[in-house]
Amino acid sequence: MLDFRNTNTLWASILVETLYKLGLKTAILCPGSRSTPLTLAFATHPKIETISILDERSASFFALGIAKKSGIPTALICTSGTAAANFYPAIIEAKYSHVSLLILTADRPPELRDCHAGQTIDQLKLYGNYPNWQTELSLPNLDLNLLTYLRQTIIFAYEKTQFPVRGVVHLNCPFRKPLEPIEEENKNRLALQEYFNDQDFFAHILPQKVNRNILNNPINDHLIQEWKNCERGIIIVGVDQSYQPWEYCHAIASLSQYLGWIVLGEGLSPIRNYAGLNPYLITNYDPILRQEKYVQQLSPKKVIQIGELPTSIILREYLKKVNPQRWIFDPTGENLEPLHSNTNHLRIAIEDFVNNTPDIKQGLIKSEVSSYLKQWYQVNQKTQQKIDQTMTKMTELFEGKTAWLLSQILPSATPIFIANSMSVRNVEYFWTPKNSGILPFFNRGVNGIDGTLSTALGIAHNSQSSVLLTGDLAFLHDINGLLINSKFTGHLTIILINNEGGGIFETLPIAQFEDTFEEYFATPQNINFEQLSQTYKIEYHLISEWQELIKMLNPLPDTGIRLLEIKTNRKKDAQWLQFNLKKMSIF
Repeated sequence: MLDFRNTNTLWASILVETLYKLGLKTAILCPGSRSTPLTLAFATHPKIETISILDERSASFFALGIAKKSGIPTALICTSGTAAANFYPAIIEAKYSHVSLLILTADRPPELRDCHAGQTIDQLKLYGNYPNWQTELSLPNLDLNLLTYLRQTIIFAYEKTQFPVRGVVHLNCPFRKPLEPIEEENKNRLALQEYFNDQDFFAHILPQKVNRNILNNPINDHLIQEWKNCERGIIIVGVDQSYQPWEYCHAIASLSQYLGWIVLGEGLSPIRNYAGLNPYLITNYDPILRQEKYVQQLSPKKVIQIGELPTSIILREYLKKVNPQRWIFDPTGENLEPLHSNTNHLRIAIEDFVNNTPDIKQGLIKSEVSSYLKQWYQVNQKTQQKIDQTMTKMTELFEGKTAWLLSQILPSATPIFIANSMSVRNVEYFWTPKNSGILPFFNRGVNGIDGTLSTALGIAHNSQSSVLLTGDLAFLHDINGLLINSKFTGHLTIILINNEGGGIFETLPIAQFEDTFEEYFATPQNINFEQLSQTYKIEYHLISEWQELIKMLNPLPDTGIRLLEIKTNRKKDAQWLQFNLKKMSIF
């Protein structure tokens, strides 16, 4: 089990075995010399899946995707120098989207730093304040006290990737030569090997299970009654990555029916895909609130927000204008209030709150439905009918229809990764509520396009056949993710909206400044995606009509990576949204 060939191999094998005992299942390894002891210890461990990926940025987002899907920490290992700097974007995303990553950066020993020894940078606190915790391990040593120090430090580090909230831990790992598993002539090593009992050494380590942390629960019967007495109440379900989607959606539905409040459900939330649980679900709030008459008629007195605010700028402007009293359910301890309004944070997960409130848990339902709720429901239903009619008749390749189709035709429980920029907005506008159990994933921690493809591949790896919805720039920005193809197990269908540039910029005021817009904002790349697919040896199809897309999405293949390209006109798409979206709620 443990590798006693030299000090480094023993140190690294104890580190890896400790992680295995704690529950680590996957390690992503980037090639390099200084990390040799770690690489060999992970690569030779029989129970930990190890994947070697050339590009560190792609590797880090692949690890992010695996951890995002599983809810279990993923280890990420690299050599010394700027290799570690390439992990930075994924670490920032993991911090803000609460994903557990354990970063192990190999380093040179202190005597080879600040002396131009080569491939050496200052790696201490390299990632600033983004990790939950960070430290530098001591240099490998055969002293038993230091080996127990290593074991307990790794236990603590693994815990800190999950508690009090999921996030990143960075361990900087210095090594002296020999880095290779060369037999070391050392009496202390031989003596240690003779009396070392690995069963006793690891006996107390148990797999760690995360329990949601309840930081503060200031909810009392008086507050619940205050909510219940309010007829103009709204529950807003925003951006939230739930690892138990049914339980999460059921808890929200129970609260909604107990209070008699409507639920505004974000497209990235699983709530739209468990619509049967919630009779008061409203999904077309964005087009509805583009009409001033509804802003006035449908203004709430009180709002409960679960998770982060939805993507919709229209909804945010609405809340800022009517300024209701608002409570935010969030157990992370973070400030989820960018509007800076009349808000209190309730530091408890919605599932825990419902399970600890007997009347709600027992399924008590408010007997009378308010006229306020009925009005919201009727406007939402008519808007949905108009959207469905419009999309059904539409034959041209409009990118918004892609999201509408996906919500209806993907197989049940399909994991789908939704890229930022226009992809996420089209989902917000057009994702239809169903009982599909489709699992949405996203990188909305910092809303960037970094690592889109690699994250999606990480989610799909060793999982159910999955889908990525992305634009061309987000896809090309992470094109090295396709290097993972030979290591990838499972299936990913990439639905590529190719509008030759950044469609999101067409919706911004900068689009009016045509002299600089195309070159510096839209940035068209003019790539032949069929040839690109051949280079990376992935399947390619050009979608010329909607029926072709429908046929290719249900059922999905079991293995491989497939690219389905849909060519659209970004200017026409932006104009369509500008002139038609608000018309959907005019009857």
